[in-house]
Amino acid sequence: MKTTIISVIILAISVSVFATIGKEPCKRKKTEKEIIEANINGKGYTFEIEFTTGKGHNNPSFAIWIETMDEKFVQEIFVTKAVSTGIYRYADPSSGKWEAGEKMYHATLPYFLHKRTVDATIPNSENPVVDAYTGATPKGDFILTTKSNERIDGKFRLVLEINQAWDFNDFWHNAKFPESPEYHNSCQPSIMYAVTIDPKNLMEEYIMNPIGHGHYAGTDGKLYTDLSTFTTALKIADRIKVIVK
Repeated sequence: MKTTIISVIILAISVSVFATIGKEPCKRKKTEKEIIEANINGKGYTFEIEFTTGKGHNNPSFAIWIETMDEKFVQEIFVTKAVSTGIYRYADPSSGKWEAGEKMYHATLPYFLHKRTVDATIPNSENPVVDAYTGATPKGDFILTTKSNERIDGKFRLVLEINQAWDFNDFWHNAKFPESPEYHNSCQPSIMYAVTIDPKNLMEEYIMNPIGHGHYAGTDGKLYTDLSTFTTALKIADRIKVIVK
């Protein structure tokens, strides 16, 4: 009799444990990726860019464009709205340095802005990036489907530059470059990701990898390749996958 009772108790505990284990995954809700379309009337290649956020993600600005293998700008394929119009909706209430409204933030995406125009003219409300290439800043993971205007002869590079305001660390801290208000709006400079695409030998998918960073104050359009002092800026994106058709 005692043996039977003990067996029943053990069975009940086992069922309870397995029931708990079985229910655990149901508590984890997967965040759906935001679907974005841009330049739908383009006649060139179709790019499906799947961006998975990292632990350092917090409403960053970014731009994606095509350039030749000798680094000449071809066209933008997506630019977040704030960068494309020069109008920023949010300010920094703690310091008051970043003010909402139309501003010229050279340090946001300096590599892109210098490549886009010879004189590095920042887009503004009177001279914005064409609407076909722009959209609101995604709040989290997203899948962007966009097109190039034309087919490109030979290999080319797909480049993404991303930056997050007030993203400081022990090296890129608030007291660094006290003479530069542009730096203080950014702290860790923008990060560039890139991948080379050969239209004659398309791969099933590509992964964009970091290749360098922009100038801390946006005063030039150079690519600085040393990323050893970067921390959270390298965690804005966890994975950037590209499919080309």
